Amino acid sequence: MILFPAIDLKNGEAVRLQQGDMARATVFNRDPAAQARAFEDQGFQWLHLVDLDGAFAGKPVNAFAVAAILKKVKIPVQLGGGIRNLKTIESWLGEGIRRVIIGTAAVQNPQLVKEAAKQFPGRIAVGIDARAGKVAVAGWAEETTLTAVEVARMFEDAGVAAIIYTDVERDGMLQGLNLDATIALADEVNIPVIASGGFASIEDVKKMLEPRARKLEGAIAGRALYDGRIDAKAALELLKQAA
Repeated sequence: MILFPAIDLKNGEAVRLQQGDMARATVFNRDPAAQARAFEDQGFQWLHLVDLDGAFAGKPVNAFAVAAILKKVKIPVQLGGGIRNLKTIESWLGEGIRRVIIGTAAVQNPQLVKEAAKQFPGRIAVGIDARAGKVAVAGWAEETTLTAVEVARMFEDAGVAAIIYTDVERDGMLQGLNLDATIALADEVNIPVIASGGFASIEDVKKMLEPRARKLEGAIAGRALYDGRIDAKAALELLKQAA
Protein backbone atom coordinates (compact mmCIF):
# COMPACT_ATOMS: atom_id res chain seq x y z
CA MET A 1 0.00 0.00 0.00
CA ILE A 2 1.52 3.27 -1.16
CA LEU A 3 0.74 6.75 0.17
CA PHE A 4 1.36 9.26 -2.61
CA PRO A 5 1.94 12.88 -1.51
CA ALA A 6 0.50 15.25 -4.09
CA ILE A 7 1.95 18.40 -5.56
CA ASP A 8 -0.52 20.28 -7.73
CA LEU A 9 1.15 22.89 -9.92
CA LYS A 10 -0.45 26.22 -10.77
CA ASN A 11 1.60 29.18 -12.03
CA GLY A 12 4.76 27.32 -11.00
CA GLU A 13 3.65 26.98 -7.38
CA ALA A 14 2.44 24.09 -5.24
CA VAL A 15 -1.25 24.64 -4.56
CA ARG A 16 -4.36 22.76 -3.50
CA LEU A 17 -7.77 23.35 -5.00
CA GLN A 18 -11.19 22.74 -3.54
CA GLN A 19 -13.35 20.47 -5.72
CA GLY A 20 -11.14 21.23 -8.71
CA ASP A 21 -12.06 24.92 -8.78
CA MET A 22 -9.09 27.00 -9.98
CA ALA A 23 -10.60 30.05 -8.28
CA ARG A 24 -10.40 28.25 -4.92
CA ALA A 25 -6.66 27.63 -4.84
CA THR A 26 -4.44 27.84 -1.78
CA VAL A 27 -0.70 28.28 -2.32
CA PHE A 28 1.20 25.99 0.03
CA ASN A 29 4.72 26.34 -1.33
CA ARG A 30 6.14 28.74 -3.88
CA ASP A 31 9.03 26.30 -4.43
CA PRO A 32 7.53 22.96 -5.56
CA ALA A 33 10.98 21.39 -5.90
CA ALA A 34 11.73 22.11 -2.25
CA GLN A 35 8.35 20.63 -1.34
CA ALA A 36 9.12 17.50 -3.34
CA ARG A 37 12.45 17.11 -1.58
CA ALA A 38 10.73 17.54 1.78
CA PHE A 39 8.34 14.71 0.95
CA GLU A 40 11.25 12.49 -0.07
CA ASP A 41 13.11 13.33 3.15
CA GLN A 42 10.01 12.38 5.15
CA GLY A 43 10.23 8.88 3.68
CA PHE A 44 7.62 8.82 0.94
CA GLN A 45 8.36 6.29 -1.80
CA TRP A 46 6.48 7.95 -4.66
CA LEU A 47 5.42 11.46 -5.69
CA HIS A 48 2.18 12.43 -7.43
CA LEU A 49 2.28 15.58 -9.61
CA VAL A 50 -0.52 17.34 -11.44
CA ASP A 51 -0.03 20.15 -13.94
CA LEU A 52 -3.30 21.96 -13.20
CA ASP A 53 -2.76 24.66 -15.80
CA GLY A 54 -1.93 21.94 -18.29
CA ALA A 55 -5.17 20.10 -17.56
CA PHE A 56 -7.15 23.17 -18.63
CA ALA A 57 -4.84 24.12 -21.53
CA GLY A 58 -4.66 20.60 -22.94
CA LYS A 59 -0.86 20.74 -23.05
CA PRO A 60 2.03 20.97 -20.55
CA VAL A 61 2.29 24.37 -18.89
CA ASN A 62 4.37 23.85 -15.74
CA ALA A 63 7.21 21.96 -17.41
CA PHE A 64 9.86 24.13 -15.75
CA ALA A 65 8.53 23.31 -12.29
CA VAL A 66 8.36 19.59 -13.11
CA ALA A 67 11.94 19.65 -14.38
CA ALA A 68 13.11 21.34 -11.17
CA ILE A 69 11.35 18.66 -9.11
CA LEU A 70 12.94 15.84 -11.10
CA LYS A 71 16.37 17.33 -10.40
CA LYS A 72 15.67 17.45 -6.66
CA VAL A 73 14.33 13.96 -5.95
CA LYS A 74 15.32 10.37 -6.58
CA ILE A 75 11.98 8.73 -5.79
CA PRO A 76 9.72 7.82 -8.75
CA VAL A 77 7.27 10.47 -9.93
CA GLN A 78 3.91 10.07 -11.63
CA LEU A 79 2.46 13.04 -13.52
CA GLY A 80 -0.91 14.01 -14.93
CA GLY A 81 -2.41 17.12 -16.51
CA GLY A 82 -2.43 18.15 -20.16
CA ILE A 83 -1.13 14.85 -21.51
CA ARG A 84 -3.16 14.43 -24.66
CA ASN A 85 -0.87 12.86 -27.29
CA LEU A 86 1.95 10.36 -27.78
CA LYS A 87 4.56 13.06 -28.29
CA THR A 88 3.86 14.54 -24.85
CA ILE A 89 3.94 11.08 -23.27
CA GLU A 90 7.30 10.30 -24.87
CA SER A 91 8.67 13.67 -23.83
CA TRP A 92 7.72 13.30 -20.16
CA LEU A 93 9.01 9.74 -19.93
CA GLY A 94 12.23 10.88 -21.57
CA GLU A 95 12.57 13.65 -18.98
CA GLY A 96 12.47 11.10 -16.17
CA ILE A 97 8.81 10.81 -15.20
CA ARG A 98 8.26 7.20 -14.14
CA ARG A 99 4.55 7.05 -14.94
CA VAL A 100 2.28 9.39 -16.89
CA ILE A 101 -1.41 9.72 -16.09
CA ILE A 102 -3.82 10.13 -18.99
CA GLY A 103 -7.21 11.54 -18.00
CA THR A 104 -9.17 13.57 -20.53
CA ALA A 105 -7.55 11.83 -23.49
CA ALA A 106 -8.42 8.43 -22.03
CA VAL A 107 -12.10 9.32 -22.44
CA GLN A 108 -11.83 11.20 -25.72
CA ASN A 109 -9.20 9.01 -27.37
CA PRO A 110 -8.98 5.56 -25.71
CA GLN A 111 -6.74 4.30 -28.49
CA LEU A 112 -3.99 6.66 -27.31
CA VAL A 113 -3.89 4.92 -23.94
CA LYS A 114 -3.78 1.49 -25.56
CA GLU A 115 -0.97 2.46 -27.93
CA ALA A 116 1.02 4.14 -25.16
CA ALA A 117 0.59 1.23 -22.74
CA LYS A 118 1.84 -1.15 -25.41
CA GLN A 119 4.80 1.06 -26.26
CA PHE A 120 5.69 1.88 -22.64
CA PRO A 121 4.77 -1.13 -20.47
CA GLY A 122 4.16 -0.32 -16.82
CA ARG A 123 4.46 3.42 -17.33
CA ILE A 124 0.94 4.47 -18.32
CA ALA A 125 -1.84 5.16 -15.82
CA VAL A 126 -5.41 6.31 -16.41
CA GLY A 127 -6.94 9.12 -14.37
CA ILE A 128 -10.68 8.74 -13.82
CA ASP A 129 -12.26 11.75 -12.13
CA ALA A 130 -15.92 11.45 -11.17
CA ARG A 131 -18.53 13.91 -9.96
CA ALA A 132 -21.87 12.47 -8.81
CA GLY A 133 -20.92 9.19 -10.45
CA LYS A 134 -20.15 10.65 -13.89
CA VAL A 135 -16.65 11.11 -15.32
CA ALA A 136 -15.41 14.69 -15.64
CA VAL A 137 -12.73 15.83 -18.09
CA ALA A 138 -10.77 18.94 -19.16
CA GLY A 139 -9.62 19.86 -15.69
CA TRP A 140 -12.99 18.66 -14.34
CA ALA A 141 -14.69 21.53 -16.16
CA GLU A 142 -16.73 19.23 -18.42
CA GLU A 143 -18.88 16.27 -17.44
CA THR A 144 -19.56 13.22 -19.57
CA THR A 145 -22.36 10.65 -19.45
CA LEU A 146 -19.88 7.84 -18.72
CA THR A 147 -19.45 6.13 -15.37
CA ALA A 148 -16.05 5.36 -13.88
CA VAL A 149 -16.56 1.64 -14.41
CA GLU A 150 -17.42 2.14 -18.08
CA VAL A 151 -14.20 4.07 -18.65
CA ALA A 152 -12.06 1.64 -16.64
CA ARG A 153 -13.37 -1.35 -18.59
CA MET A 154 -12.15 0.22 -21.84
CA PHE A 155 -8.60 -0.54 -20.69
CA GLU A 156 -9.09 -3.92 -19.01
CA ASP A 157 -6.63 -5.72 -21.25
CA ALA A 158 -4.54 -2.78 -22.41
CA GLY A 159 -1.67 -3.21 -19.96
CA VAL A 160 -2.42 -0.05 -17.99
CA ALA A 161 -0.29 0.15 -14.83
CA ALA A 162 -2.92 1.78 -12.61
CA ILE A 163 -6.14 3.75 -12.41
CA ILE A 164 -6.21 6.87 -10.25
CA TYR A 165 -9.81 7.33 -9.17
CA THR A 166 -10.66 10.81 -7.86
CA ASP A 167 -13.91 11.83 -6.22
CA VAL A 168 -14.06 15.43 -7.46
CA GLU A 169 -16.64 16.52 -4.88
CA ARG A 170 -14.35 15.48 -2.05
CA ASP A 171 -11.07 16.69 -3.50
CA GLY A 172 -9.46 19.27 -1.25
CA MET A 173 -12.43 19.21 1.13
CA LEU A 174 -10.89 17.01 3.87
CA GLN A 175 -14.02 14.85 4.09
CA GLY A 176 -12.26 11.50 3.95
CA LEU A 177 -11.64 9.16 1.03
CA ASN A 178 -14.61 7.74 -0.85
CA LEU A 179 -13.41 4.19 -0.32
CA ASP A 180 -16.80 2.66 -1.06
CA ALA A 181 -16.79 3.96 -4.63
CA THR A 182 -13.07 3.30 -5.08
CA ILE A 183 -13.29 -0.29 -3.89
CA ALA A 184 -16.43 -0.86 -5.99
CA LEU A 185 -14.42 0.24 -9.03
CA ALA A 186 -11.50 -2.00 -8.07
CA ASP A 187 -13.92 -4.94 -7.82
CA GLU A 188 -14.94 -4.44 -11.45
CA VAL A 189 -11.51 -4.45 -13.10
CA ASN A 190 -8.18 -6.23 -12.77
CA ILE A 191 -6.19 -2.99 -12.99
CA PRO A 192 -4.66 -1.68 -9.73
CA VAL A 193 -6.66 1.28 -8.39
CA ILE A 194 -5.38 4.29 -6.41
CA ALA A 195 -7.83 6.32 -4.29
CA SER A 196 -7.80 10.12 -4.49
CA GLY A 197 -9.88 12.99 -3.20
CA GLY A 198 -10.71 13.91 0.37
CA PHE A 199 -7.83 12.32 2.29
CA ALA A 200 -8.25 13.93 5.71
CA SER A 201 -6.58 12.17 8.63
CA ILE A 202 -4.73 9.18 10.01
CA GLU A 203 -8.13 7.46 10.05
CA ASP A 204 -7.99 7.33 6.25
CA VAL A 205 -4.66 5.50 6.51
CA LYS A 206 -6.23 3.00 8.89
CA LYS A 207 -9.20 2.49 6.56
CA MET A 208 -6.78 1.80 3.69
CA LEU A 209 -5.41 -1.07 5.75
CA GLU A 210 -8.78 -2.73 6.32
CA PRO A 211 -9.13 -6.11 4.53
CA ARG A 212 -11.67 -4.75 2.03
CA ALA A 213 -9.21 -2.06 0.87
CA ARG A 214 -6.12 -4.23 0.58
CA LYS A 215 -6.72 -4.70 -3.15
CA LEU A 216 -6.01 -1.00 -3.72
CA GLU A 217 -2.50 0.07 -4.74
CA GLY A 218 -2.66 3.07 -2.46
CA ALA A 219 -4.06 6.55 -1.98
CA ILE A 220 -3.12 10.16 -2.72
CA ALA A 221 -2.94 12.76 0.04
CA GLY A 222 -2.67 16.50 -0.47
CA ARG A 223 -4.12 19.25 1.69
CA ALA A 224 -4.09 17.15 4.87
CA LEU A 225 -0.32 16.74 4.57
CA TYR A 226 0.24 20.43 3.96
CA ASP A 227 -1.82 21.70 6.87
CA GLY A 228 -0.59 19.12 9.35
CA ARG A 229 -3.76 17.06 9.72
CA ILE A 230 -1.71 13.99 8.87
CA ASP A 231 1.66 13.31 10.48
CA ALA A 232 3.72 11.84 7.65
CA LYS A 233 5.96 9.83 9.97
CA ALA A 234 3.02 8.24 11.77
CA ALA A 235 1.20 7.46 8.52
CA LEU A 236 4.23 5.86 6.90
CA GLU A 237 4.96 3.87 10.05
CA LEU A 238 1.42 2.43 9.99
CA LEU A 239 1.85 1.40 6.36
CA LYS A 240 5.25 -0.11 7.09
CA GLN A 241 3.92 -2.18 9.97
CA ALA A 242 1.09 -3.50 7.82
CA ALA A 243 3.30 -4.41 4.87
